[in-house]
Amino acid sequence: MFSRTMRKSLLDTRIPSATLLPTFLLPSRARFFNSTAQHVESPIQSSHASPLSAATLTPEKSSIASSAPVAPCPNVTPLSLSPSVMQMLPLLTAQQSHFITTHIYSRPYLVTVGDTVRLPFRMPGVVPGDVLRLNTASSIGSRDYTLKGTPYLDERIFECRARVMGTEAEPMRIKEKTKRRNRKTKTVKSKHKYTILRIAELKVKTVEEIEG
Repeated sequence: MFSRTMRKSLLDTRIPSATLLPTFLLPSRARFFNSTAQHVESPIQSSHASPLSAATLTPEKSSIASSAPVAPCPNVTPLSLSPSVMQMLPLLTAQQSHFITTHIYSRPYLVTVGDTVRLPFRMPGVVPGDVLRLNTASSIGSRDYTLKGTPYLDERIFECRARVMGTEAEPMRIKEKTKRRNRKTKTVKSKHKYTILRIAELKVKTVEEIEG
């Protein structure tokens, strides 16, 4: 009798099978399930990540290529002359002796062929024998006609070239500087050099040369 009672109590206290956890959720089974799942899903993630990384790199290459500077195309516009200039330019070209007011470093010089110009400074980057084209002029003319610019003439109307003759040095200057209530005297020496140019060519172009 006692044994039946004990057996019945044990059966009542036993946990039903429906409430037990599945076998794959047990600690030993769970570790195996998680490890196998990670092992199976890892190649799938890598296969999906490769096209995404390639897609993200494509716009970067295009942006780098688009940001590269592009050399501008040379835009040479034809020179348009007014009717009055086209009418008077042949008369100016027909006369042989011409003068020009050229500007060198914003300083005007009224010269003709054969004149010597002494610049008030030493021009850097030139040596004796170099030929310079003076392409900035405010007026050009002859004995009877003068063509003026606003403020400068177009450089395609004329050709003016100068040859570098050399440099000249002024005599040594010695200046004594003193101060009030100071017995000391400071001596300053200076000897400046100047560049010499000679106008070698001056030509006024014809209408055909300008339009051609």
